[in-house]
Amino acid sequence: MTRVWLDVPGEYQWNVPFTDERASGYAQLVRELLGAAERTVWLYSPLALGLARALDRSLLVYDVMDDLAAFAKAPPELRELHRELLAEADVVFAGGRSLLAGVAAARPDAHLFPSGVEPEDYAAARRARPGSGRPVAGYVGVIDERLDLDLLAGLAEELPDWELRLVGPVVEKIDPASVPRAPNIVRTGMQPYERLPAHMRDFDVALMPFALNEATRSISPTKTLEYFAAGLPVVSTRVPDVVADYGEYVELADDAAGFAEACRTLRAGDYEAHEERVRPLLERQRWSAIAARMAEIVDAR
Repeated sequence: MTRVWLDVPGEYQWNVPFTDERASGYAQLVRELLGAAERTVWLYSPLALGLARALDRSLLVYDVMDDLAAFAKAPPELRELHRELLAEADVVFAGGRSLLAGVAAARPDAHLFPSGVEPEDYAAARRARPGSGRPVAGYVGVIDERLDLDLLAGLAEELPDWELRLVGPVVEKIDPASVPRAPNIVRTGMQPYERLPAHMRDFDVALMPFALNEATRSISPTKTLEYFAAGLPVVSTRVPDVVADYGEYVELADDAAGFAEACRTLRAGDYEAHEERVRPLLERQRWSAIAARMAEIVDAR
């Protein structure tokens, strides 16, 4: 695998968007680096369409993993580029039921491929639960406008004898001061992927406290299966794809009081029985199996 990224002089930035003026020559640089041979070009963001057009390609794949235009501070041109990419792509994949519904009118031939997991990656997180000491309700992921921060603040009040552990960075789209603080809220900041099982090992219950807004209307959280693979029971708000795909496996709640009640109930539950219930689901949704099915579709073109 060859990884290519844009090295921007000056201040450190972990993500320079394609629309940044400093990326204006990126397409030509990549073309020169990769050469003129035809190739499959696989895009996750419509903002990369200009780059795809600059490359010689035999196939264009659009993998719709998020409704990026619904995110806070999304570039205004995203929606039009999304429409253009749907029209130009030879193959379209959708990473969730709601995303598939969103592209179905333009691409009725789109293929549904929800997120997956490699269960072995999280084997180290499984342990006999509940643990001794202070119970831990944990969240893993970025902290942005998709989280219900008021719900988290209320949950900290409802569970004063629990630790609420937030594992992930606060992104620049929101004011860091808006993230709740309390004596029982612990924030770890950005963590490397390989450290996530170690954090999950400390959890008694996993949280998906998503706000129900435009940014979450089409999400299909990958962390649901990662939590399951870690042997964790999950409490979530009623995100449409979570309800449709995992409603029978997660505890659904609407507010801080409901989350607190669910956390207490799940911690007193049968962890081994939960693991047995989700095991067939994890086997069906292995990333390796998903990649193989995608490859079959691409190779058939």
